[in-house]
Amino acid sequence: MKKQLVKTIIINYLLLVSLSFNVLSQTAGTIPLPEHPRPDFQREMWQNLNGVWAFRFDAANSGEKDQWFNNPEKFDRKILVPFPWGSKLSGVNNEAEIGWYSREIEVPASWDGKKVFIIFGASDWITTAWLDGQKLGTFQGGYTPFEFELTQYLKKGTRQKLVVRVDDSPFQYKLEGKQGYGQAKGIWQTVYLEARGQNYIKSLHFTPDIDQKTVNVRVIASQPATKDTEVKIKLLNGQQSKPETIQKIKKGSLETTIKIPVENMTLWELDNPFLYEAEASVIEKKAESDKVRSYFGMRKISITKLPGLNYPYVALNNKPVYLKMCLDQSYHPEGFYTFPSDEFMKEEILRSKRIGLNTNRIHIKVEVPRKLYWADRLGLLIMADVPNFWGEPGPEAQKEHYVAMTGMIERDFNHPSIFQWVLFNETWGLFTEKKEPKKERLYLPETQTWVESLYKQAKELDPTRLVEDNSACNYDHVASDVNSWHVYIPGYDWKKHLDEVVANTYPGSKWNFIGGRTQGEQPLYNSECGNVWGYNGSTGDVDWSWDYHLMMNEFRSHPKISGWLYTEHHDVINEWNGYYKYDRTDKYSGLGDLVPGMTLNDLHSDIYTSVSGPLCRNVKPSEKISLPLFTSFMSDADHGEKLIVRTSLYGWDKLGNYWTDASTSLTVPYKKWDAREAGNIDILIPDKQGLAILSVITEDVSGKILHRNFTSFLIGDETSKRNETVVKDGKTLNIIRFAPDTFKAQSWTQKQWNVTGGLKVNGAGSGYFEYEIDIPDGVSPENTESLTFIAELSAKILFGKDKKDAKLPDGDYMLGKGTNDPSQNPNAYPMTDSYKQKTTVSIIVEGISAGTWYLEDDPADHRGILSWYSQPQNRQLNEAGSYGYLVKASIPTAALEKAVDKKLSVRLEVNDTEPGGLAIYGEKFGRYPVDPTVVFVMKK
Repeated sequence: MKKQLVKTIIINYLLLVSLSFNVLSQTAGTIPLPEHPRPDFQREMWQNLNGVWAFRFDAANSGEKDQWFNNPEKFDRKILVPFPWGSKLSGVNNEAEIGWYSREIEVPASWDGKKVFIIFGASDWITTAWLDGQKLGTFQGGYTPFEFELTQYLKKGTRQKLVVRVDDSPFQYKLEGKQGYGQAKGIWQTVYLEARGQNYIKSLHFTPDIDQKTVNVRVIASQPATKDTEVKIKLLNGQQSKPETIQKIKKGSLETTIKIPVENMTLWELDNPFLYEAEASVIEKKAESDKVRSYFGMRKISITKLPGLNYPYVALNNKPVYLKMCLDQSYHPEGFYTFPSDEFMKEEILRSKRIGLNTNRIHIKVEVPRKLYWADRLGLLIMADVPNFWGEPGPEAQKEHYVAMTGMIERDFNHPSIFQWVLFNETWGLFTEKKEPKKERLYLPETQTWVESLYKQAKELDPTRLVEDNSACNYDHVASDVNSWHVYIPGYDWKKHLDEVVANTYPGSKWNFIGGRTQGEQPLYNSECGNVWGYNGSTGDVDWSWDYHLMMNEFRSHPKISGWLYTEHHDVINEWNGYYKYDRTDKYSGLGDLVPGMTLNDLHSDIYTSVSGPLCRNVKPSEKISLPLFTSFMSDADHGEKLIVRTSLYGWDKLGNYWTDASTSLTVPYKKWDAREAGNIDILIPDKQGLAILSVITEDVSGKILHRNFTSFLIGDETSKRNETVVKDGKTLNIIRFAPDTFKAQSWTQKQWNVTGGLKVNGAGSGYFEYEIDIPDGVSPENTESLTFIAELSAKILFGKDKKDAKLPDGDYMLGKGTNDPSQNPNAYPMTDSYKQKTTVSIIVEGISAGTWYLEDDPADHRGILSWYSQPQNRQLNEAGSYGYLVKASIPTAALEKAVDKKLSVRLEVNDTEPGGLAIYGEKFGRYPVDPTVVFVMKK
């Protein structure tokens, strides 16, 4: 309780409320991102320079020649630092490759006697600074911090002119990463001033050793030590009988390493991410010269064998971790690389944790330190990528990569959340184009040797973490601590693919390695997956949750695979497969409407029970089926020796009526870190046609629910009877069904089209569908008690793919090209989200109103089971997951009196124009197994 209280106090103290700001209305003292940018390396004397700066573009590259650094008064624009120019939050459009910044600074009098530096968190790409016309220095690189000393140019009590020039001109060897999503041009991280002692700390690294219960602290000073130079390390929290340790630096040396016992050690764990706060000081002649505040976590990253199954897994604190990861593009729609507030960065980490993930892969970007801080503070593992260049691996590119790699490892060494460095992605930048004897792109042996050398260098710089040479999609590892691979395929292909991966993974296997190299005992895990590239081209915006569910079931039934990494955390400008939209609003899977209480967290649960096979299969009424279960327990939690798997069968008949059937239960053994086939569930399918859901709920013996899952059945595959008479509750029902595409007339202002052979019909804009049905023999106004029209309906907007002459633009999606319309890809059907596409439909029978119905959306998600079931397995999607709302409209019996020639006219009319439209679903498409139907209930 005491530890938790201390933790809560620290979090509350450090948590700052996010700021709202606008370039035009900014007031003194209100600046963006006011927090210290480096909680892991923070001095007391610092001054944040974020805010409004003067700005000027230099399209002609004449600024240096014309000495703009001496005339900042001519800078005619305002920019909000630290947002990159071209981003909305910067207030400046992207009009040139070179930009100049200017502002005044004044160093506090209290800094007298100190060395003063200006630090740039990151600026892309070549940055030069002047103070009162005096050149301070130049740095080339776009992702890591750099600094210039101001001391010799400072004037006490005077406001001085700081000028910064940034050249972001494109070059093939520049580390561009995925800046096609939004270019990080110019300054994109916090700029600040800092005062230090004469001999100050240049580097401070904490290396925890949980096995020895010690931490090694390496301190590098700026000047060689005298005989009196000491380093003091003070632990500010934890239960230390001796919180301070002082050790001399050997005379003439710049560095020392101090081994400190950690008493009553509290580990950094995902569910209790305890951070040790620390101060490091350089002491000269018993006086403190410099002090830095930092923190570290007592945690260990290693590889261990999964108990019982003996597969290699990544380990945290000597315990295996089943990796549940996402690809985090780490982009913001209005700030690009730069987030608007500290609170937003905190929420980014929480967004992953809320849905049950334990890892983010920061993709092709060196992350903002305060976001890493929140991963440390909140308990989320981080896989950190080095950004890539898009040209060939020549000397300039190799130099740029080395600067970013070494700078990232140096800066981020103390973040306990980071467990792995990734040096390259998908061999980007590693290919060399050859024209002879034929034109081809090759990952040359000499390039492989260079990458192998980088792996070794990274391991020397940081032996405490895993290093991956190349997150592979071309099966081309050369030297790596992990054996990861990328794959994007439809849900129905996952079992076959994972069977092959598992079969090809063993020590000595050449699978996934290149140049004659072979696998060792590396953990096997997927490092990119999903359905976004699994169909012909990008999917565009689709319901990713169906394929995702199938994928999760298969990953969990292949325990040799120690984890997965889904693409992606949030949408970007041309990919819409995120858990969250680009603006971070929610998407909806609909799982809770199928199994009460089920959420995405159930697909990420440590305790996992699945039914093998497809998510929807065809069965016959009254058929007896046996379903194999697989249990995956990736946890050391104590749940007793056995668990109970309970199933319930329920669904909808061909009139949309909900029904429930018997429940069953099965006892399965529970064992920590175990995965196995767990027997079969025997089910008797009811004697009725329709759609059934079988919920699969795993509980402990006390009844606590540990996991929810389901599978589903289409009962009866034949087309329902078009004209049927049944007796129900003593009443005779005459039922007339008709397919959605059998309308007699239609007219729509935008477009009308049919889907998958008429299983669904669409009308966009305003308009109507009109059907004519035969009134059953013997039915008259006099003997009819009631009439009901039943149909599954939704709004229908005109997506980009459905417009006339729709086609995809050319361009590399990884560079931000392709389409920026989420619905333009032929596979697309945007997933249900917070933005509703409403319509209002009037149902008119023989000119008489049967009611007006509000249809709130044009949705697509898990609830569209039948739309997924009806998709051909040809790597193309056609309105997959789309569904509507069940409408049951009472028709006035007076309509029968107006009918002519035993024909009944049913008209569905939409007068809305934005977005309007109407979709009508048939019995094998959508959510309900219902064709448009009229039910005549006869009087007794």
